[in-house]
Amino acid sequence: MKWTVATSLLWLSSTDAFSVVGASRSPVKRFSTASTETATTTNPFLLQDDLPQFEQLEPEFLTPAVETLLVAMEEQFTALEDSLSSSKKPTAYDQVLPEIERIQFPLSFVWGVAGHLNGVRNGDTLRQAYEQNQPKIVQAMSRFSQSKPVFDALQTIQSTTRPQQRAISNSLRAMQLGGVGLDGADKERFNEIQMKLAQLSTTFSNNVLDETKQYSLTIDDPAQVEGVPDSAKALWAGAHAAFTQTEVDPVQGPWRITLDMPSYVAVMSHMNDRTIRETIYRAYLSRASECRAEKNNIPIIYETLKLKAEMAKLLGFANYAELSLASKMAPSVEAVTELTDLVAARALPAAEQELEEITALARAQGGEEYLEKLQAWDITYWSERLKESKFELTEEETRPYFALPAVLDGMFALVSRIFNIEVKAANGEAQVWHPDVSFYKVYDKATNQHIASFFLDPYSRPEDKQGGAWMDVCIGKSEAVNRHVPVAYLTCNGSPPVGSQPSLMTFREVETLFHEFGHGLQHMLTTVTVGDVSGINGVEWDAVELPSQFMENWCYDRATIYGFAKHWETGEPMPEEMFQKLKQQRVYGAGMMSCRQLVFGQVDLELHSSFDAEAGEKGEGESIFDVQHRVAAKYTPYLLPLPDDRFLCSFSHIFAGGYAAGYYSYKWAEVMSADAFSAFEEVGLDNEEAVRQIGMKFRETVLSLGGGENPMEVFKQFRGREPSPDALLRHNGFA
Repeated sequence: MKWTVATSLLWLSSTDAFSVVGASRSPVKRFSTASTETATTTNPFLLQDDLPQFEQLEPEFLTPAVETLLVAMEEQFTALEDSLSSSKKPTAYDQVLPEIERIQFPLSFVWGVAGHLNGVRNGDTLRQAYEQNQPKIVQAMSRFSQSKPVFDALQTIQSTTRPQQRAISNSLRAMQLGGVGLDGADKERFNEIQMKLAQLSTTFSNNVLDETKQYSLTIDDPAQVEGVPDSAKALWAGAHAAFTQTEVDPVQGPWRITLDMPSYVAVMSHMNDRTIRETIYRAYLSRASECRAEKNNIPIIYETLKLKAEMAKLLGFANYAELSLASKMAPSVEAVTELTDLVAARALPAAEQELEEITALARAQGGEEYLEKLQAWDITYWSERLKESKFELTEEETRPYFALPAVLDGMFALVSRIFNIEVKAANGEAQVWHPDVSFYKVYDKATNQHIASFFLDPYSRPEDKQGGAWMDVCIGKSEAVNRHVPVAYLTCNGSPPVGSQPSLMTFREVETLFHEFGHGLQHMLTTVTVGDVSGINGVEWDAVELPSQFMENWCYDRATIYGFAKHWETGEPMPEEMFQKLKQQRVYGAGMMSCRQLVFGQVDLELHSSFDAEAGEKGEGESIFDVQHRVAAKYTPYLLPLPDDRFLCSFSHIFAGGYAAGYYSYKWAEVMSADAFSAFEEVGLDNEEAVRQIGMKFRETVLSLGGGENPMEVFKQFRGREPSPDALLRHNGFA
């Protein structure tokens, strides 16, 4: 998922903070609600019979709710352990995992909502309440993952359905990774590590958010923004108007540049002033570093790596990467590196050729200052100019055809066509946390049954919202707690509306929306009713990106694009020539983009496997930045990081989310997603009936079975064979 990960889930080793099985496999927070005896109280966190009461939720309600539910949960779980320990009869499935679901859900509801709000409505009061309660949650959930009566009972359960078998095996593995086999001092130390890692993760995330929102650069001179698209100037003028509470002319300025993604990308892509590009680039790459001691994530990274290495050794692993891969598809670090090198062999030559072309254009059009090697802040700018010259198409020309309301209509039309579902707006039927948020219901067209719902929070809000895009679980499907309509959170940080204009999206933002919706579909269209493996729960980490990356492919499908690509003012469809150019652009820059992702994945893997954090922190071996530079020298030798590059200080995927020793999952799953989409290409994307049939097969396997079956078996049920990298290489132009 394109997680930045503004997640607030507590990562208890490999175990989900709210599940013995660790089933919530991405930085997606799995929680469902259950009726409780306290649901009639005035604390809105305890009103759990329906959707969260966002309009009533205030930070001061969090601690009383957590403390109330912790007491109840401890009593109920102790009673369950006593029952399991004293029973002389064979243990039945319903006596264990469904009971644990029912015991956990009231607290998981509260903590899940709090974590969600911490990502989308962050503030000092909520942050303080969240951090105050986090240690209590970690300690309480360790009780579940380390319960020997539960572990022993799970080992004796025999006759079950396949989803139940998966839930049991996942639970046993997650409990082993959660320290159930430890005793004495080792167990005490393990729990201390889990507590500290949760705190470090939250602090890391908060530092990145604070550093992102505290920086700004105000430009007063119109000459400095010459050539910048009107949409970018309007965005920056709007930021200045909001900050100063004054009216600002987008043409005359002033313009306030910030480090949230729409603003940053606009600078890197369109700011002709090289000095401003460098200033913003360096500010972005130095967030949460030694530049501000009180927000410095470098010590946090070292401590996190040392603690994870120690945790792995306590559990009998050589390093944390081995621990991480124990619950993933990839069998070993070597297997991941093998895939990385396979892609790099095709991507690196393409990337070097791409940079040669970009450099030639910069020198031809940019003058003498570009005679030397291009700098990092030049690449995106001149890459955009090269793309414009190659395809005679600018981002600004396509934006008017990608108004968010129309894009949503087209995306919903696509899933209606291939998955036989209908998405209907249901604003006003659920409380929301911000006026920008909308609410939708999903219906099965064959039965007209309401089968799922989701919230959509589409726009950037740098003042209180984490950056990036992600999907979270609001309510999971579970027979145990009588929840039959799953609900998702879909969160993006796209371009907001400007004045009377709707949100006019970049094509990349369109792809991101489709990506997150893909995650949501796997959650919402599940037919599995075992909560621990329903939807995305229990799906191996390196398979979870399959439906999300699969959905991105439809952004290049003619029928899909013309379902929404209409000019927001005139209603005229996108010109055919423009669409063809968009398709041609698909592989543009694929080499450099692929190599960039490979660097991220391999840096992550090395930091969590062979890297000695103890020596690195003391200056007695490689530093974390030395590792970054060494890996970059192999996979992006054409563009090495700056000496003071501090990207790792904001690499939230691996230090504040669930992608530690797992960032490679994007590329691993992309092999499967590309192969899955090629099934549609093989029958012909214009063959409506065949596409519908393949779409329903995809729904009935990948989207339906979720974590209830091994992902390789799910893929083979859909495709009839194991995945091949051929489609991935072809889609990237490397074949």
